[in-house]
Amino acid sequence: MENERPTAPRTVHLDARQVRTLAHPLRMRLLGTLRADGPATATALAGKLDTNTGATSYHLRQLAEVGLVTEDPDRGTGRQRWWQAAHDISNFEPTDFDDDPDARAAVQWIQADQARLLAEQAERWMAVEHGYSREWRDAAGMSDMLLTLGPARLRALNDEVWQLFQRYRDEPVPDEPEAESVLVFLAAFPRVEQGR
Repeated sequence: MENERPTAPRTVHLDARQVRTLAHPLRMRLLGTLRADGPATATALAGKLDTNTGATSYHLRQLAEVGLVTEDPDRGTGRQRWWQAAHDISNFEPTDFDDDPDARAAVQWIQADQARLLAEQAERWMAVEHGYSREWRDAAGMSDMLLTLGPARLRALNDEVWQLFQRYRDEPVPDEPEAESVLVFLAAFPRVEQGR
């Protein structure tokens, strides 16, 4: 099946109710884990995320209520419920919520949590990188660049980089012995000086 085209990622444009529901530490972790690792039970997720099954079940139901996760009908048996992410990619425009202070606050929390996750993942990598091959250490990393852009060019840059991400995501997984899941973050925003 080498020539089989990959399926397009399932995408959801978050509405205010979904954003408000998602702005919770355990819910973000649950959805992220289901997206990264595939379907799981509340018990398995609780073990993986070091929480209890009752809390995990409750928050999965909250995510399901707004359509962010669904039960996996092919795996459930009796009382054991398997959950799966309802989408591969979630997106929103921050200005979608200008008229909803609660949703706007939720978006700010979600974005701050993403920045925290970036820092946490970078620190985890730096703590173990010397156990990886020279090729991995030279390939991985972070960089930054200061550009002078207006909103239209920044949007174009973000769109172009996102298309590049999508191309790599949609290509068949290479037959490389060292292939692993790699986190790629995209962040681009105006440089804000102290005191501004």
